[in-house]
Amino acid sequence: MAKTRFPPGTMLYPLPAALVTCAWGGACNVLTISWIGTVCTDPPMLSVSIRPERHSYEMVRQSGEFAVNLPGRDMARAVDFCGVNSGRDVDKFARLGLATERAAEISAPLLAACPVNLECRVTEVKELGSHHMFLARVLAVWAEERLLNEKGLLRLGKAQLLAYCHGQYRALAEPLGSFGFSVRKKDGRRKS
Repeated sequence: MAKTRFPPGTMLYPLPAALVTCAWGGACNVLTISWIGTVCTDPPMLSVSIRPERHSYEMVRQSGEFAVNLPGRDMARAVDFCGVNSGRDVDKFARLGLATERAAEISAPLLAACPVNLECRVTEVKELGSHHMFLARVLAVWAEERLLNEKGLLRLGKAQLLAYCHGQYRALAEPLGSFGFSVRKKDGRRKS
């Protein structure tokens, strides 16, 4: 199949559409971030990349902490609003009626409507160019109880999380298989 070459760019999609909350100096803000990723399992770490001119940048830089709030598909409008409006100009919590919950390990609030929340503490900042990447350790994870099965295992697919794909918010599609399905025998055991 024929392909067209494009100039180098960030064409890694889809990405999570997350709402990041932060607090510093008596102020709080929420911003939409899709430049986010897993960094390490042990210790659990992730990264978020923020432009220095964003209102939340200094809050995260000065406080050294933030929360990643994973919204469900029912929050698509709020996710978009928080991405196109600055906390310098509007109180997004008040405008959208976003209820917050107190975090256990950090001062930034958690968004009550998001089915999953991750409390994070910054360990390093990498100034890369247009964005600075905040590497952070995950201190606590909160998940709605409706996402747990009878054994207490997290079933994140039930959260109906959003994804961001080249300018569009998308709902995740139906599962195509689970990890390791390509090597399992029909009886559920792993092939050797």
